[in-house]
Amino acid sequence: MTALTKLFRATAFRLSVAYLLVFALFAGFILGYVAWNARQVLDDQIQGTIEAEITGLAEQYRLGGIRRLVGVIDRRTREPSASLYLVTTNAGERLAGNVGSLPAGVLDDPGVRETDYRQSDEPDAQVRRALVRVFILPGGFRLLVGRDVEERERLGAVIRQALGLSLGLVTILACLGGWFVTRRVLKRVDAMTETTRTIMAGDLDGRLAVSGNGDELDRLATNLNAMLDRIGELMSGMKEVSDNIAHDLKTPLTRLRNRAEEALRTAKTPEDYARALEGTIDESDNLIRVFNALLMIARLEAGNAAATMADFDLSEVAHSVAELYDAVADEASIPLEVDIEPDLSLHGNRELVGQALANLLDNALKYGVAADDAAGTPPSITIAARRQGDHVEIAVADHGPGIPESARGHVLERFARLEAARSRPGFGLGLSLVAAVARLHGGELRLEDNSPGLKAVLALPAKAP
Repeated sequence: MTALTKLFRATAFRLSVAYLLVFALFAGFILGYVAWNARQVLDDQIQGTIEAEITGLAEQYRLGGIRRLVGVIDRRTREPSASLYLVTTNAGERLAGNVGSLPAGVLDDPGVRETDYRQSDEPDAQVRRALVRVFILPGGFRLLVGRDVEERERLGAVIRQALGLSLGLVTILACLGGWFVTRRVLKRVDAMTETTRTIMAGDLDGRLAVSGNGDELDRLATNLNAMLDRIGELMSGMKEVSDNIAHDLKTPLTRLRNRAEEALRTAKTPEDYARALEGTIDESDNLIRVFNALLMIARLEAGNAAATMADFDLSEVAHSVAELYDAVADEASIPLEVDIEPDLSLHGNRELVGQALANLLDNALKYGVAADDAAGTPPSITIAARRQGDHVEIAVADHGPGIPESARGHVLERFARLEAARSRPGFGLGLSLVAAVARLHGGELRLEDNSPGLKAVLALPAKAP
């Protein structure tokens, strides 16, 4: 594509041409309107002068007839003036006046008109334009009174010349301005295009240049850079998740393989093979649960569960989950306290919210008891639900070691586990699933300090009354 073709195809140049056409039409309309009004004013003045002349000549004709009228016109034609006079007989014979010739039929048609004329009888005299009025006097005499309109024609010519000159200058300036603006815009667009090519080639650290003018290209570049930053964060997160999956699934897969290999190598009896198969099935179930959790998180983040939402009683769901885990808490000798307000209505997915509460309670039972609590607060878990403004907050609190404030955002990521928790069962997907459920419902999951311990708060929008 040549530079000239690129210039003609540029949006800025096309806009400049469009502005030029609009401005030219507007300027033409304004100058045309001015010219038309000036012509009307001059015509009115000329007609007023002609009417005054006619009134005076009519008075002279009334007082002295055609002879007096001819004498008056003879005197007036000898005076310097732009007025035109002509008196003829009914046969067209000239009696007095300064009009040499007229187009045929003008004197036979009374009224006001514009016509060509010659001011003398010379054949090569210049043809001029005049606004005249013709009268037919008693006896068939013709009287013509008029004014030369040459000045009006010159004024019109001046206006037309001004219009042409202004349009020419505007066209030249618009072309130069359009070329200058388009060249600047194309230069920046070409730079952005080159940068995007390097990004598409694999340089994900490349960013579009921002001039700092705050114009539309700067805003576009800023938004695209923000989008590239976000894409970079997502790709980094994806890589981290992939690394975590490879790292966390490597251990159970290795254990599964070793168990099968050991069974082949050492098992002697059917009972030995049965125990090896049972262990293999348990490891396989753990892997299936991991993949089910990953698939559920992916579906929630894609919003696929939004169609299953309906109104339900959160108080009832929270009580059911608390009753389900009450036996587990008793077995672990951890008191489970329940403080749930009645009639807490939500619009959402009942099963997902119940699963989220179960995950929070499961985490509290697993990690909410300090290894050495001799000098600390006795272990206990509290599940509370109440309405706070336009949200319903479900809090699960424990008195365990808690999570440092700096790590509370990290533990919401998939497969993220604190070092202290790696010796305990789990894959680091429980809080990720709760956070995904919160986002699906337009809420949030907050991890707070329970002094001591951890307080996980699931805040979801309450159903409007």
